[in-house]
Amino acid sequence: MEIENKELYRFVAAPEWAQSLTDEEMIKLLVDSDFAREVTEEGRDYCYFLHKYIKVDNDRTSEYAFMAYTLTQPENLERASMYDMVLEENEFYEVNRIAVYRNGQLIDKTSDTTVKVLDNESESNRGVISSSKKLNLSIKDLHLGDILILEDIKVKVFTEKEFLRRDFVKHILISPDVYWAYGKYHYKFINDRDKPVAYKKFFYRDAQGKLLPEVKGHLDKGQSFEILEYDFINPVDPNREIFPFIDFATEANWYDLSNYIYPLYKEAFEAKLEDFAPDFTQKLDAMNSLDEKIEYVIEYVQNNIYYLYNADEMNGHKPQEPHLTYQNKQGDCKAKSVLMKVMLAYLGVEADVVLVNYNSDFYLKYYLPSLLSFNHVIVKIKYNGEEYFVDATDRNRFGRLEKRAVLSFCHYMEIAPDNILKIRKPTHFPDYCIDEKVRVEVKENKGTIVLETTYRFNRADGIRSYFKSTSKKEILDSWSNALYYNLNYCNDRKGKDLRDIFKDAKIEITKDDKVENEVVTRYEARLDEPYFTDQQGKRFLIYFDGSVVKNNVREFQHSDSSFWHSFDSERYDIELLTDENIDTKEKYTVQECDINNLYFKHKTEKFITKHSGKVVVEYDPLTNIEVPLDQFEALREDYHIVADSNYGIGIDIVEKGIGGWLKRIFK
Repeated sequence: MEIENKELYRFVAAPEWAQSLTDEEMIKLLVDSDFAREVTEEGRDYCYFLHKYIKVDNDRTSEYAFMAYTLTQPENLERASMYDMVLEENEFYEVNRIAVYRNGQLIDKTSDTTVKVLDNESESNRGVISSSKKLNLSIKDLHLGDILILEDIKVKVFTEKEFLRRDFVKHILISPDVYWAYGKYHYKFINDRDKPVAYKKFFYRDAQGKLLPEVKGHLDKGQSFEILEYDFINPVDPNREIFPFIDFATEANWYDLSNYIYPLYKEAFEAKLEDFAPDFTQKLDAMNSLDEKIEYVIEYVQNNIYYLYNADEMNGHKPQEPHLTYQNKQGDCKAKSVLMKVMLAYLGVEADVVLVNYNSDFYLKYYLPSLLSFNHVIVKIKYNGEEYFVDATDRNRFGRLEKRAVLSFCHYMEIAPDNILKIRKPTHFPDYCIDEKVRVEVKENKGTIVLETTYRFNRADGIRSYFKSTSKKEILDSWSNALYYNLNYCNDRKGKDLRDIFKDAKIEITKDDKVENEVVTRYEARLDEPYFTDQQGKRFLIYFDGSVVKNNVREFQHSDSSFWHSFDSERYDIELLTDENIDTKEKYTVQECDINNLYFKHKTEKFITKHSGKVVVEYDPLTNIEVPLDQFEALREDYHIVADSNYGIGIDIVEKGIGGWLKRIFK
């Protein structure tokens, strides 16, 4: 069934299965109860009722909504007066009722509603192709204090190429927003498909807030699942708890799903590169090493095959044939990944195309098995006993395979026979992502600062892009701003222009090795007032790089969610030199630490003379790994130790004369 443009929307009565209300039945729900008055006095917006029903058939999915809420805020009035509805290919919108209840009278607003059909092409310049349309609905003459009544239904009819959505249901109910209070909340999921639908409830709580066990269920054809609440406010604490949700999916297991999808890719996987790209194989054959060939294949697919995201095609899973991707120099994530796999197969390198969902990665372990839980395809490469993941849609990534950017995610499924959902191995960087040497030298109260920084892996790609897209003055100010805090100048010269603090500052890239994926930068500046001076007039040289502290670990507070430990390895060699005497026994000047737990190593080693202090800080994390809640507090404590002056160095200047001597003696 193809939907023509003129049939994208229509004003019709609600379908029989929605069991809509008559005007009289509806008006009985528009009552300002004690609950309504209480929540509105608190400043909360009030919805008299919300009926939200999902009906799944063999050839379509229908989403019905019927609600009535008060327009008490100008923002709500503005949003209600004009709103957009995006329709995918072969999707249409039915308006069942638009009305307001004003001063005890029900007023039909259908004639005051204008609908415009627009092309939804906002992303076409980024390689996104979509047949979606946008309906712009405008309702005239809404008043503050009106009760707005909306009843509508959005219907998606599956085309032939959307066989995956035709064969499998996937729907997630997320509990209502905490912003609203509801006089009545009614949710219903109706299964009218031939195949049974399973459901699973997560993160629901009892009246005392205690987490309830997961609940599983099963809906045969004609059965429905319902939630009915009166005087309802979602009790979830969004800052500490995960919103309760219910996952609905056609009954399946990962093993059967992998065997469903693999035949769709099998023929494309078996294509021979030499049959359709002899010119390309000649280039590969002429290269000296396998490392060089692998790097060339990855960067060719990433940078020379245009990423074309076809939103409509993504709803199916039959990939474009690799010879077409190579010939046309364009394709979606499936096409680019398959081509990369075929090219690597020519080199004798084992590679798999895998399904991922970066956005919902955390939830994949909770969801019911479903191919519709994934939204992206990447490549997994096995080489020299290690596993590497490469996103074929990335651009401007460089380096030999073991030097390339590391993707951050946990769950994936290989497109291969007899497979299941897998958890990737956590990553340990073989070298430091940031390796920085800092030297601050002061003579006769004038100072210089030099930073030489080596960036590797993701950091190298990021710094190249930053220098390419950012003005030199902005880059300098960014470095100087970081140093303003690292040197603690933020506490003794607030409001002063950075360019008056860091004189004659300059920065440049001194090395860019794209094979090793290393970028080296050098920053230097003159410091006319190098010492931090406290309120008592005491002088210090201080350098603490706060990026090492990882405040998001120390401040993490959550009752439900594990912590995703994903950090770059770092090394800092910080040297502070002065022509003045320093306190060589000051506690924090000489303090060292050596932390070694399951998730990271952190070591500081100090070298102190009477005129200088040097620290080597090494931070080596295990990254791309979930930290369970029962292990998190111990991890947090170790990060607190890092934050306790174990991420840099400070030296105290010993003032000349009897006063300085007495301070040192009585300290």
